[in-house]
Amino acid sequence: MKRVTYKTAGVDIDKANALVKDYKRFAKSTAIKGVISDIGSFGGLFRPDIKRLKDPILVSSTDGVGTKLKLAFLADKHDTVGIDLVAMSANDILCSGARGLFFLDYISTGKIKGSVLKDVVSGIAKACKESGYALIGGETAEMPGMYKDGEYDLAGFGVGIAERAEIIDGKNIRLGDVVIGLESSGPHSNGYSLIRKILTEKELKKHSKELLAPTRLYAKPVLALKKRVNIKGIANITGGAFYDKIPRIIPKGLAIEIDKYSWRVPPIFSFIQTKGNVDDREIYRILNMGIGMILAVSKSDAKRAVSILGDNGAKSHVIGRVVKGNREVTIL
Repeated sequence: MKRVTYKTAGVDIDKANALVKDYKRFAKSTAIKGVISDIGSFGGLFRPDIKRLKDPILVSSTDGVGTKLKLAFLADKHDTVGIDLVAMSANDILCSGARGLFFLDYISTGKIKGSVLKDVVSGIAKACKESGYALIGGETAEMPGMYKDGEYDLAGFGVGIAERAEIIDGKNIRLGDVVIGLESSGPHSNGYSLIRKILTEKELKKHSKELLAPTRLYAKPVLALKKRVNIKGIANITGGAFYDKIPRIIPKGLAIEIDKYSWRVPPIFSFIQTKGNVDDREIYRILNMGIGMILAVSKSDAKRAVSILGDNGAKSHVIGRVVKGNREVTIL
């Protein structure tokens, strides 16, 4: 009788352990003050420096990459989706004005392919380093029968920290304030179910460079701006885009008007909208249309804010203003 092993059942522990060696190397490149454990421990240990904070608040977020992964599989390009994974949580944490502390990931696949997952983890480490996060742990789960050959799924978990008195939540937004939009790198990691519905496989491959451009990381420029300008509100333009995400920071009695002609919408968005005959309200609720994050600041700070953001690598535009209303967003 043939002996059954875990490997014959589809799970290769040795291959997973080999991947951990690469994981440790990538994680080491992201180490910051506070990391006190190595990859491979049962739990990631981190000691935050809170000596200079009077009332420290931890800010956490978890997210994935969504069906953008389907395009990565189609194009056989895996070195950018790890960046997306970190950005989705790191940009959300940034909306509270918090700086990053640590990040963990979860990778699940039907069969471990070392070269593919190495590319993924390399991207995760690159984004962690750029955003100021330490990659302190993760999990790679090989689950035969759960995924098609060559496919995997990703989830990420980030934790940041902020002074309670400096938390940004939109409560200080006032009538007459302006909205600054930070340019995106493309659709980021939202709206790909719509994109894949509209575009043919041939078109997806043709435009894969634009569609797989990794989500822009905003931590460095926004935290640099926070030191010099009073940022009253931050919204990450992800799922729900302009109509669902921006209202989260609008105080009662106010609304925001967005001028869609105040920035240049990248051609890939116009192509998707035209090909799918998608109306304006729908497209601005699904895709970021070239604006990945918005900030609310006083009108008197707007010009300086745009300049500081530019000096720190983030091109931005004044795209709207705060008016009277009922916490709605109007796109003009």
